[in-house]
Amino acid sequence: MTLPEFDYVILGAGPAGMAAALTAREHGLTVLVLEEQSQPGGQIYRNIESFKKTRPREFRKLGEEYQLASRLVEQFRQCGAEHWFGRSVWQVSKDLCIYHVDSSGEQEDLIPSAVQAKKLLISVGALERPMPIPGWTLPGVMACTAADVLYKTSGLVPKGQVVLAGSGPLMLLIACRMLDTGVSIGAILDIGKRTSIFESLPLLPKALRGSSYLFKGISMIWKLRKAGVRIVTGIQSIEAIGTEKLEQVRFTKGIKSETLKSDLLLLHHGVVPNVQMTRLLGCEHEWYEEQRYWEPRVDKWGNTSIEGVSIAGDCGRIAGSQVAEISGHLAALDALFQLKIISQQERDQKSKPWFEKRKPHMAVRPFLDKLFQPSKKWLVPENQKCLVCRCEEVTVGQIREAVQKGALSPDRIKSLFRCGMGPCQGRMCGLTVSEIIADEIEQTPREVGYFKIRPPLRPITLGQLSQIQ
Repeated sequence: MTLPEFDYVILGAGPAGMAAALTAREHGLTVLVLEEQSQPGGQIYRNIESFKKTRPREFRKLGEEYQLASRLVEQFRQCGAEHWFGRSVWQVSKDLCIYHVDSSGEQEDLIPSAVQAKKLLISVGALERPMPIPGWTLPGVMACTAADVLYKTSGLVPKGQVVLAGSGPLMLLIACRMLDTGVSIGAILDIGKRTSIFESLPLLPKALRGSSYLFKGISMIWKLRKAGVRIVTGIQSIEAIGTEKLEQVRFTKGIKSETLKSDLLLLHHGVVPNVQMTRLLGCEHEWYEEQRYWEPRVDKWGNTSIEGVSIAGDCGRIAGSQVAEISGHLAALDALFQLKIISQQERDQKSKPWFEKRKPHMAVRPFLDKLFQPSKKWLVPENQKCLVCRCEEVTVGQIREAVQKGALSPDRIKSLFRCGMGPCQGRMCGLTVSEIIADEIEQTPREVGYFKIRPPLRPITLGQLSQIQ
């Protein structure tokens, strides 16, 4: 069977994917965008079209960034790119054949199950870093971004007393958004390193080129404090307590322990690149020590070590939505050059404004990465009974015991306990498993490595598999 072929296939319709589609279509490429969600926007601008239409007053409160994103979505819709929403990509071969299925599993699927690409752009964004604490599997304990998704998709806001725990700008943003929607915030438990602010100060002068980020951060903290939200720093431990659901949050600071009544605990420990796709393809990766995550090795255009495969956005390095959009334009310009649609001179000329526009956004990143550097204390759970792999219910103690007996790699741990083989395919446990092994044998995660990723990237039914041609 002959597969549908496109000049440029883009995985993900976030800022990076939409921007790349615009630039590619301006020069006449046939473009296909595959997106898991039912609308463009990615996670950061999730459900933006429906949000604007059904809740215009709330939408206007989201600020200028959302207004700009709305215009980007409109341009994307009109650019002529083919876009198939509600698609889960579960396999990509090195010859750039992309296999995908209906992500809902409820519709009669008339879309071809595979397509062929001349050039492939991966722009699948980031994942929230797991923050395993005792009790984090209780009903009533969620990731911060999960609460954000519920608000954007359904307008749902938490009832009762909410406690936020973790670190990072996104947690502050979500806390401020909750204030605007009338949510009662009992406390924010800041797990950030006490020394981070002093360690980051030498990077501040350069960061002032991206001063808008700094002012936004200061304004969010000011807003929370002005509203009387309790912000507790120097947190040493956190535990979610309850029988059938969350009832209390216990934390320690210094030698003192305190318990808060809570109906919802939101956890956040920063975001990390989604490297499942690039690992599946065998792209080379590097360990970014400052934020302790893996990232694909790329050139300035986003090209990976695999021919014809490039990346754009936060699945490369975490830099925010505006940098993601710029990287999408740059990746598409280089793809146009490689496909001999434009000359190298034209590529370089058209890319100059984008590189210049990116500079202030990138100037602030080293400062922010140092300021919100993850602490090893929270990367490697101390409680031996704490679950690491939620899918297969594997604890810290089980992993440590296996390492002591000679299981010195993530794949060995996977073979023993099925870590990374559940529905999330290692997204929730991969980094933690590597950190625990590294801690036990006194090595670095760089030396320990990561799970070997195999298809399917997303769970698919036997019925869907049988229909693949």
